Amino acid sequence: MRKTREVLRLHYELKLSQHQIARGCGLGQSTVHECLKRAAAAGLSWPLSSEWDDEHLEEALYRTPPREVAATTTAERPPPDFPAIHQELQTHAHLTQQLLWQEYREANPGGYGYSRFCELYQRWRRHLDVVLRQEHIAGEKVFVDYAGATIPIYDPQGGAVRQAALFVAVLGFSSYTFAEATENQQLPCWIGSHIRSFEFFGGVPKITVPDNLKSGVTRGCRYEPDLNRTYQEMAAHYGVAVIPARPRKPRDKAKVESGVLVVQRWIVAALRHRRLFSLQEANQAIAELLEKLNHRPFRKREGCRASLFQELDRPALQPLPAERYEFGEWATARVNIDYHVEFDHHYYSVPYLLTGQQMEIRATATTVEILRRGQRVASHVRSRQAYRASTIAEHRPKSHQRYLEWTPSRLVNWAQTVGPQTARLFERILESKKHPEMGYRSCLGILRLGKKYTPPRVEAAAERALRAGACSYLSIKSMLERGLDSQPLELPELRPPLNHDNIRGPAYFDPSIQ
Repeated sequence: MRKTREVLRLHYELKLSQHQIARGCGLGQSTVHECLKRAAAAGLSWPLSSEWDDEHLEEALYRTPPREVAATTTAERPPPDFPAIHQELQTHAHLTQQLLWQEYREANPGGYGYSRFCELYQRWRRHLDVVLRQEHIAGEKVFVDYAGATIPIYDPQGGAVRQAALFVAVLGFSSYTFAEATENQQLPCWIGSHIRSFEFFGGVPKITVPDNLKSGVTRGCRYEPDLNRTYQEMAAHYGVAVIPARPRKPRDKAKVESGVLVVQRWIVAALRHRRLFSLQEANQAIAELLEKLNHRPFRKREGCRASLFQELDRPALQPLPAERYEFGEWATARVNIDYHVEFDHHYYSVPYLLTGQQMEIRATATTVEILRRGQRVASHVRSRQAYRASTIAEHRPKSHQRYLEWTPSRLVNWAQTVGPQTARLFERILESKKHPEMGYRSCLGILRLGKKYTPPRVEAAAERALRAGACSYLSIKSMLERGLDSQPLELPELRPPLNHDNIRGPAYFDPSIQ
């Protein structure tokens, strides 16, 4: 309003022409004419009294139409329903102001033109959509997100080009920036990038503000979002709180949005002519450009990101824990009837008494832990063999343990306690089967007969069975029931070789033998 006051002073006090006032104030002559016209309509004169501050003066001149045009009433130009228009634009992604204006004019043929309609809507919207300026505290927050741009990784053998994701982390106070290329945006890369960003900063902030990425936030909510279990565990390990931005509210993480834009301009754009053949090579190039970015001087204040970080942010960060976080995946599974749970197509045993119960599984690169209500019930070395089982013997019932102890050598050794003929009988039975396990029950049945009959009787029955070629459980049982084991063995008669005139002999078939 400074120039408005000057226009009024030059007109009323010095009596200059509108042309002279326009040249002296650097305004258009039409602007000077409109100003004086509105001043006359408002009944103003010079000098203005002390009650005419800038707001009062602006209200009188520009928010109230001149008396000459006041005859155009609002009834002739009905105002649009701006709250309803704003709600429509927020709800429908493809709706335009042009279409809304056309609908407004159809309902109100004497309404505003398109340009005036847009101007009034934007003026109404500016008063609605005010922005809170966030005040950041040193070492308090880090904002994290993935950039929209990607880094192309070329195959040295001429294969397909891979697009690497670009992770960005920005400290709230100093805007000190970390960036790296990752294979994708999945949970292992998401967690690994957080760990490397903390190590890059040399400390841990109190709060991490991510977007509602599925790797970090299982269920996005404005008030109570659900964090991914692994992400929450990592945050607890480093002593950092995770407060996700509200869904569809990028201003909650304006720092990283600005950081992403800066990284895309000063890193992604700078690498546009380079052919990178691995993530390691890409991250080496990013690190060099990131060093330049963080040491780039600020435009509107002294210093740079790096100097502000070293001076204020770095001393305020929490120290890193003694051990680095080991990435672990979480899953839930119910114990099958074979007292095993499945994870990553492999089966891991738990105590058989837990059959049918729900378990939590935490798997790292080397181990698999199985927990029930927060208590660990089993731990295994992680196996990558699909559809195989890792079983601890103590997890089996006693009957299963005894069954698995039945091996051919063990059965033969048990038979030796009865006698050598019984051991030979067991060997004959096991050898006669396609698979030794097919003869286990027969051998165990013969051993059980030793509890009803004495071992000497079983030994005698075994010798008779070997002589007769009747090597089976049923044959031994029949012999013992009928008492055949106590009868003497009948030895076959040894007959002399036949020798008479009707026997031709070998010479008949082989003439060379005379």
